[in-house]
Amino acid sequence: MPLLRERSLWIDEHRRLPEDVIDALEESGILRMQAPVQYGGYESDPATLVDVHAELARGNASAAFCVSVWSLLNWMAGLWPDEVQDEVFARPNVRVCGTLAASGTAVRVPGGWRMSGSWRFNSGVLHSQWKVTAAVPEGPEGANGPITALVPTSELEFVDDWHTFGLPGSGSVTTVARDVFVPDERVIATADFFTDQCKSKINAAKPAYQVPMLVTSTAATGGQLIGSAKYALETLLERMPGRSITYTDYRSQAEAPVTHLQVGEAALLIEEAEARMHAFADLISAKSAAEEPWTQDERVRSRVQLGRTAQLAKQAVDIVAMAGGGSSIYRDVPLPRIQRDVHAVAIHALTNPATTIELYGRMLCGLEPNTQYL
Repeated sequence: MPLLRERSLWIDEHRRLPEDVIDALEESGILRMQAPVQYGGYESDPATLVDVHAELARGNASAAFCVSVWSLLNWMAGLWPDEVQDEVFARPNVRVCGTLAASGTAVRVPGGWRMSGSWRFNSGVLHSQWKVTAAVPEGPEGANGPITALVPTSELEFVDDWHTFGLPGSGSVTTVARDVFVPDERVIATADFFTDQCKSKINAAKPAYQVPMLVTSTAATGGQLIGSAKYALETLLERMPGRSITYTDYRSQAEAPVTHLQVGEAALLIEEAEARMHAFADLISAKSAAEEPWTQDERVRSRVQLGRTAQLAKQAVDIVAMAGGGSSIYRDVPLPRIQRDVHAVAIHALTNPATTIELYGRMLCGLEPNTQYL
């Protein structure tokens, strides 16, 4: 955590993670949390993901976001056939990134596919060896929906277009494929990721790989929101001694009732967010231990857990940022950076509180989900 805080200004300015941070992550073992055990991974439980990602976010949200992506996508790589995993996990501390946005095209050729296209929002790609890449097949095979492939990042072009107000250090640049060949064994129908079809003979027998992908995503993503909110509150309290409230008679911010309300409300919001994520992590573990399938309603509840956690964390950070006062707008004060980063996570398409809470409300009203991403 101290290294991440120390390097935060560099991370923002250079829009990527520095090599000493990557080295520290590798040495810590954190990058192996969601690698399969047969390749030296830990297959960490959901509560561990929540807590570790939260601790990373108490240092730097861009780093925590990258690690959360690598945790989820390394787990996702475990759904491919075993011979593909032999190739992917041959490198220690391998990092897989990517999205399921099918913004490319694929043409069937002998032994595989030729893929072309461009994909945005590839968080962590600058330090990844593999990328999950989705495309729509051309011709009649397109009727079956998109396909998703594992592609070495060395075969892709990077476009330096990640100029953002939030999570700048995630380095989520656009990637481009130009007629890249992908063998059949590294291609899976995208729909299979939502029907829990694990292609690995070894991993298919493990309860952790029976968990729906987006349920695992909730566990991998939620912790960083909690950690960022904690970091914001810690920053406010650390800066408070000796601070007055300008243009008031309060010589000490800590003695002002308005401060007590702000700190108390923010703390409760953070506690509620953390309790929600821990309870859901425990549910994942319990269902995995009992090898219980996930119903559609439970998958919807998974989506809203993440949306609600984002909503609570953002509310807490916004309160703290207002309490920080005018002097907090200086770049060496973490509060505005934390606020921007939490906002960026909260408006992610899978995290957005508005759409996830709407989805939950539809379920409660007896309607079918308006999304296949469950």
